[in-house]
Amino acid sequence: MYATTDTLATTPATQGGRSRWLALYTLCAGMLMIVLDVTVVNVALPAIQDDLRFTSSSLAWVVNAYLIAFGGLLLLAGRLGDLLGRRNVFTAGLIVFTAASVLCGLARTQEMLVIARFIQGVGGALTSAVILGMIVTLFPEPREQAKAIGMYAFVASAGGSIGLLAGGVLTQAISWHWIFFVNLPLGVLTTVLAVKLIEKDKGLGLGRGTDVPGAVLITGALMFGVFTIVKPAAELGWTAPRTLLLTAVTLVLLAGFIVREATAATPLVPLRIFRSRTLTGANLIQALSSSGMFGIFFLGSLYLQRVLGYDALEIGLAFLPTTVLMGLLSVKYSEKLVMRFGARRPLIAGLSLIVVGLALFTQAPVGGNYFIHVLPVLALLGLGGGICFPALMGLSMADVKPEDAGLASGLIGTMGEVGAALGLAVLATLSATHTATSSKSPLQALTDGYHFSFAIAALIVAASVAIALTVMRPKKQPKPVTSEALACEAA
Repeated sequence: MYATTDTLATTPATQGGRSRWLALYTLCAGMLMIVLDVTVVNVALPAIQDDLRFTSSSLAWVVNAYLIAFGGLLLLAGRLGDLLGRRNVFTAGLIVFTAASVLCGLARTQEMLVIARFIQGVGGALTSAVILGMIVTLFPEPREQAKAIGMYAFVASAGGSIGLLAGGVLTQAISWHWIFFVNLPLGVLTTVLAVKLIEKDKGLGLGRGTDVPGAVLITGALMFGVFTIVKPAAELGWTAPRTLLLTAVTLVLLAGFIVREATAATPLVPLRIFRSRTLTGANLIQALSSSGMFGIFFLGSLYLQRVLGYDALEIGLAFLPTTVLMGLLSVKYSEKLVMRFGARRPLIAGLSLIVVGLALFTQAPVGGNYFIHVLPVLALLGLGGGICFPALMGLSMADVKPEDAGLASGLIGTMGEVGAALGLAVLATLSATHTATSSKSPLQALTDGYHFSFAIAALIVAASVAIALTVMRPKKQPKPVTSEALACEAA
């Protein structure tokens, strides 16, 4: 069922020119909060461990509790945006995320922090799942949409490096509690601006898509899946009985969801959206590219820390060229590239540069020099990401009907989150296994383990290039009707 004319008439696309860009800045501010939080927390983990007396294994739950809630709820949150109104879901997510941040900052026990982080993940999912859908609704014209998505891609990528710097400064200058407290003024300001600057949309209403069994099945499948990736698979291995059992539970829930969506009168995720080759291909590319990129940023940071001896602040500064290049291309040139060449060619070119960068990282030695062995890699990753990710975001929403924009936004976010978690678990496990079985010196064995994972990551992203070349083929345009052809037909 398509949205009615009355519903579509009240969407944010009706906002004026200047107010639309102010609304975009507000959406990007919300996204920046979510992205900052991930890397800020990673930098502060040692201080959190010392203060609250976490063990090495239990400390992982400070990250995993957030990931499980965030990855598990993204798809449901995106669909709720279509049904209840995307601005409503966006602002509700900001409120939940901000309140949970305060709870994290006030935490004096391990249990309180882990629970608050889970609630933060819920708020993060609600906030981020609908942003891309709101952007394509605000900017239906191709040139403006490409520019807006470029800005969104810049914020989503640049926030990570800013978080590394901010986390180091706040943790060292004040305390780890303040990495969460800073979200209070940011969250309140962004919520107020969202209410004032983003036009309220009605949504389709719960009666147009309420599917409680489907919601329970897909949320359960995603949560079990993310939990399996970040916990037993990463710690015990992929063939451990517990990992296999949880994987089986995930697959059963996923199969039940597919059956439910194929038979439900008002499905949570209408399976018809996957008839779009562009949408399906974009989500596969998102999962694979996120697997390679996220895992490499994590392992690359470990290489800088454990092999080259960098501290947290130096690691953040080391990754700044990636952020600068990605931001410059995303904001200033991505729109021009998409309008000049279409989205597919920049996507392929950008992914190919990432593959080359990852392959080059396999040559970084034990006594590596930053300018010779690291900076060229980070430059290629920044160039590739700045070219391909805005194009990919645009392609993921290209064939989506207005009433499915929130769902498609949540879907691409879910694929990125699950892909990142899967890539991190697989690459980290392969790296550790390769290091453990090496007979070389400890530092050389550690470096070889990183090299092995860098090579696997390059192959993963190369697979996404293959999908872009095959699945994302441009549709054949009908031949123009010439006067000669019309004369022949008349004869």
